[in-house]
Amino acid sequence: MTWLPETITDLLEAALVAELTAVRSSRRPVTYPLIPLWDGERILMTSSILFSRKLEHLKAEPRVSLSLSDPVALGGRMARATIQGIARVVDGDPHTDWERVLPLWEAKEPVIRQFLKARVAFPLFFERAVIEVTPQRAYLWPDGDTSKAPIVSSAPGGSATTAAPDAPVAEVA
Repeated sequence: MTWLPETITDLLEAALVAELTAVRSSRRPVTYPLIPLWDGERILMTSSILFSRKLEHLKAEPRVSLSLSDPVALGGRMARATIQGIARVVDGDPHTDWERVLPLWEAKEPVIRQFLKARVAFPLFFERAVIEVTPQRAYLWPDGDTSKAPIVSSAPGGSATTAAPDAPVAEVA
């Protein structure tokens, strides 16, 4: 059972895209759009291993942030969330180790099965690593209004459990 609010797990299960922000060696943030897969405990994503700076960044600095903010990718849901966590790159056998996330991926994006059948036509696409993000803290805007203070939740042993009036509030354009 997870400590994440149900609204956030619903967003994770619905999201076709999330924005994963990592830190470069220059200490500057860089953001990547990825498909988040929720296994009930961690957020799983896959990445091609070919020339992947993303994986290098995550191995060097595992603290990440994951944003669920695109209304189209969230299927029209109003809620928005940001999850801070610790990433781990699982990059054993790039041909088969990632296949453990295939049931979650296929449930979210059934077309992946067709691509998998044509694996020989896309050999580099299917050399993948798994990124596992263990959530540590979550910020939730249930109505999507990021001009208001979020509801903040933390993993057991963390510091925040309810609304945090002093939490940073995103600027609204």
